[in-house]
Amino acid sequence: MTPRGRPRSFDRDAALRRATELFWRQGYHATSVSDLTAALGITPPSLYTAFGSKRALFAEVVDHYQATAGAAVAAAFARAPTARGGIEAMLRTAAADYTAPDRPPGCLVISAAVNCRPDEDEVRADLRARRAANIAAMADRFTAAAADGEPLPPGARPHALAAFYAAVLQGMSQRAQDGADRAELEEVAATAMAAWPAAG
Repeated sequence: MTPRGRPRSFDRDAALRRATELFWRQGYHATSVSDLTAALGITPPSLYTAFGSKRALFAEVVDHYQATAGAAVAAAFARAPTARGGIEAMLRTAAADYTAPDRPPGCLVISAAVNCRPDEDEVRADLRARRAANIAAMADRFTAAAADGEPLPPGARPHALAAFYAAVLQGMSQRAQDGADRAELEEVAATAMAAWPAAG
């Protein structure tokens, strides 16, 4: 039975894709319920029936983003046989993804909580926790790589190195939002990799 208030033709996956693009382009705070209902082609009661609230919809959007459009960057890091190779693949994938012409620029997880109000701190905290988890995953891999004999940059500690490359990713996302093209972001990636010389 179709829940009351939700159209029979409701396509949840399509709705999530449209909501993802809207939050990605505008950020959480600037995206209103009326923006969402217009983009999804449903009424406010239908939105609340389907997703519960704007906050709940956004949480589902971020999960959807990380499993789809945002998955390639993390996958590039995970697939590479070395930690250094993973970072290089991650940054080069980000340069391509953050400037792809068929999607909003940058990374939703990095940019969506900009300009949140004080009563939206939960949204900011959730995205901050997701970014912190990414840093922790990088640091864990660097620790394991060093234990296996893979050289890290001279004097680098795993967490500081992870925080550095996370900051590079965040900067690349912002540059993409400011209009930087793929070539510029690839130069940023190459410059960042100079901090981790290839083993001779």
